[in-house]
Amino acid sequence: MKKQTAMNRDWITTARTLSEALPYLQRYDGAIVVIKFGGHAMGDDAAMESFARDIVLMRQVGVNPVIVHGGGPMINQMLDKLQITSDFVNGKRVTDAATVEVVEMVLSGRVNKRIVQAINRQGGKAVGLSGKDANLMICDQTDPDLGFVGTPAQVDTGVLHTLFRDDTIPVIAPLGGGRGGETYNVNGDTAAGAIAAALKADRLLLLTDVSGVKDKGGDVVTELTSAQIRAMTADGTIAGGMIPKTETALTAIEGGVRAVVILDGRAPNACLLELFTDHGAGSIIRGG
Repeated sequence: MKKQTAMNRDWITTARTLSEALPYLQRYDGAIVVIKFGGHAMGDDAAMESFARDIVLMRQVGVNPVIVHGGGPMINQMLDKLQITSDFVNGKRVTDAATVEVVEMVLSGRVNKRIVQAINRQGGKAVGLSGKDANLMICDQTDPDLGFVGTPAQVDTGVLHTLFRDDTIPVIAPLGGGRGGETYNVNGDTAAGAIAAALKADRLLLLTDVSGVKDKGGDVVTELTSAQIRAMTADGTIAGGMIPKTETALTAIEGGVRAVVILDGRAPNACLLELFTDHGAGSIIRGG
């Protein structure tokens, strides 16, 4: 009897959670949510399965999710395996012709298809592409000293809207085409921000390996404005690897994204917590 009572409580809790989610489900019906997926979650099978299930659920309740992924550790592994050495300029890898071939092979191949397959196994319908497909992302060279590293200059979202109409989830490798037919490697956060801005997305979720933007005391700040981000960067509170993420957030908001959330992709159901509960997850950044 005690076991049955406990089971009943579990089901009641589940039902209450679904009921409380209704306003959020209505709020995000038809919304476009761009998700930058990377970090440790990509290398863990259980975390990948959980992420894929959450994405399929989002599509099932009317959200249009767009996945933009990274793959740095996988690229490094393949470069080591092929014994391709890299030069660095100011700590940044120089992407020469040999390296960009490996980058494209790993990102558009192994990494992209693994995410696509994970979503499809959960009952979704995902399609993998890169920024080179359908001229999705045309890039300019970021810095001649860095080789084939690109900065998005034009984003054509036509193919993404076509996929939305067919209830298909786009999974995008951060590669772009140059104006002269070149292939450019693009920072994953930068690519996600550019695509989110072009789509005027309701949310850009940057999944990371940290819990969010922290104050001087080390506590996560759950809500921030663009002005606060700039002030925290100026006084050194935001530093290191968090700077490019917050810069991506500011650029995306200036480009028309309603809000950006920096959250820990390792946390179970992080995307669902952020979108469909009062609790939220990580740090949400809005204009102002």
